[in-house]
Amino acid sequence: QGNQTTFTEFILLGFGDLLQLQPFLFFFFLMIYMATLAGNLLLIVLVVADQHLHTPMYFFLGNLSCLETCYSSTLLPRLLASLLTGEKTISMTGCITQLYFFSSLGSLECCLLSVMSYDRYLAICKPLHYTALMNGRLCLQLVVGSWLGAFVSVAFLISLSQLTFCGPNEIDHFFCDFSPVLTLSCSDTHWLKVVAIVHSSVFTFPPFLLTLASYMCIIATILRIPSTSGRQKAFSTCSSHLIVVTLFYGSLVIVYLLPDSDVLRDLRKVCSVFYGVLTPLINQLIYSLRNKEVKEALRKALLRFFIF
Repeated sequence: QGNQTTFTEFILLGFGDLLQLQPFLFFFFLMIYMATLAGNLLLIVLVVADQHLHTPMYFFLGNLSCLETCYSSTLLPRLLASLLTGEKTISMTGCITQLYFFSSLGSLECCLLSVMSYDRYLAICKPLHYTALMNGRLCLQLVVGSWLGAFVSVAFLISLSQLTFCGPNEIDHFFCDFSPVLTLSCSDTHWLKVVAIVHSSVFTFPPFLLTLASYMCIIATILRIPSTSGRQKAFSTCSSHLIVVTLFYGSLVIVYLLPDSDVLRDLRKVCSVFYGVLTPLINQLIYSLRNKEVKEALRKALLRFFIF
């Protein structure tokens, strides 16, 4: 390959040289990060503290809120530091660590959303057997299996540290994503691409198909309910989750399945902001604002706080 200069640091170009917009972007992302942390942590506290929320649906929702908190903390602190100081370099170890957690949490979200859709399927389509089928032991097994499976499955990303990186070390993104990092390597990366495709297929398509099948059964069951009020009540129990699933997979398709071209690069970056930064905030807003039980638990908690 001739004489090449290897490097151990990457430069995250972020949003370009928009120096005049950096204070605004810093304040914007800081507000999003603080709101995301506050909203998701509050939701976790409510689920743990309120006895009325000790049900499978809210157990899964608490895990989703924990996931979203970790998700935001994987991307936003590094982005905020870059906007505040102007320092765009990131070490290879830091980049691979960020990529590992980002990929693991993305796989975990696919699994948790499919588990939550299965929970809604049992609640609506098999209400008489719901308590027996979705018991505490099964809930714990599904959640623990999802967390362990997601983090163990992407261990192959650690092998990125064994690759040699040479040539330009600029990543045209605001975080370390798999494809932009891999294109900078001058080693043979064919096997890594194959493993990544297999991993994506296993942790994206089966959960998506399970989610799709669950909602097809749910919709078919709701349409067979004779009364309008009954259909509305049944649909209200899964509408929040359906919105979250649509937002998640919609942005996922735009970011990772559209062709990688110069024309679509800026669109992919904008959608990555929505997918990695805004979705954790929007999810907890959807579940809190559209959920009467969560709002009632929050009202009781605030009442106890002010009385105390």
